Amino acid sequence: MQKGVLLVNLGSPDSPTAKDVKPYLDEFLMDERVIDVNPVLRNIIVRGIILNTRPKRSAEAYSKIWWDEGSPLIVISKRFAEKVQKHTQLPVALGMRYGSMSIKEGLQELKEKGVDEVFLVPLYPHYAMSSCETVVVKAMDVQAEFFPEMQMTTLPAFYSNPDFVKILSQSIAEGLKGFDYDHILFSYHGIPERHIKKSDPTKSHCKLDGKCCQTNSVAHHTCYKHQCLDTTELVKKELGLPEEKVSTSFQSRLGSDPWLQPFTDKEFERLAQEGVKKLAVITPAFVSDCLETLEEIAMEGKHQFQEAGGEDYIHISCLNDRDDWAELMAEWINQWEKSGVLPEYHIQ
Repeated sequence: MQKGVLLVNLGSPDSPTAKDVKPYLDEFLMDERVIDVNPVLRNIIVRGIILNTRPKRSAEAYSKIWWDEGSPLIVISKRFAEKVQKHTQLPVALGMRYGSMSIKEGLQELKEKGVDEVFLVPLYPHYAMSSCETVVVKAMDVQAEFFPEMQMTTLPAFYSNPDFVKILSQSIAEGLKGFDYDHILFSYHGIPERHIKKSDPTKSHCKLDGKCCQTNSVAHHTCYKHQCLDTTELVKKELGLPEEKVSTSFQSRLGSDPWLQPFTDKEFERLAQEGVKKLAVITPAFVSDCLETLEEIAMEGKHQFQEAGGEDYIHISCLNDRDDWAELMAEWINQWEKSGVLPEYHIQ
């Protein structure tokens, strides 16, 4: 069989205009794994409320971070895919979960190169319904409908892979050079608390009580909160960061339902009010810089922190198209090609 690779990232509007942002948001927010409510209610929430106001605001935010070459996330993802391709003989295609650069187009590209066994790589370090799971489900649906002859293997959440942790830690260490920080905030994309419980295969372990994430369970294979907290601990250990100078928070909440806490924007205020003057912020839930990192954290976060009394503030870039990150991905791909073995990772 001819093997190939499909890298999948989130996606982006085609331009930073309300006209293009609206259909992108429609596809994204109508995903049943993003807003997981009754379809009728979801339609009312998204198409009756959100899409009447949010496209304009989102377009303004996108316009702040848009590059001459296009959407930062798309440009970075393409650069990354090109670098990965240099280190493997397998054909590498790129698709997006949402937007015009689709998973179907990526699989079609591979099919035209004779590929009938695909290594699906969701470009998310952690497992969540609204990230890894929706990519896998969408890819399987597209494969079943349009490419039934294809076989598919999925790269699991890789947040705890030792080599990945080393590269992530190295990138953070480089970002901290010359910055005498008072505190480091690990900000992860937030999700509703109900997603944690829905993803718990035991239906009893995840109680969101502050204790379950510290107790070994098979539920940790699909527990986004545990995996985020573990990432912070793994990097903290790798870099020898002082316990009292590191904390974790969750950003980008939507709606009024309970979401993972503490909230990043509230942490900016709290830390500043408690005397933190120099803050470094890291966004390890993303491997590519995007709207949520470049605008929400690097721009708005800095403003919020300084408005609350903070002084110096830096956002450390995502891994993006770092050479060592691309080489590690290619190493995983080549390992899968030769032996079918997936990257080593641990779950506690």
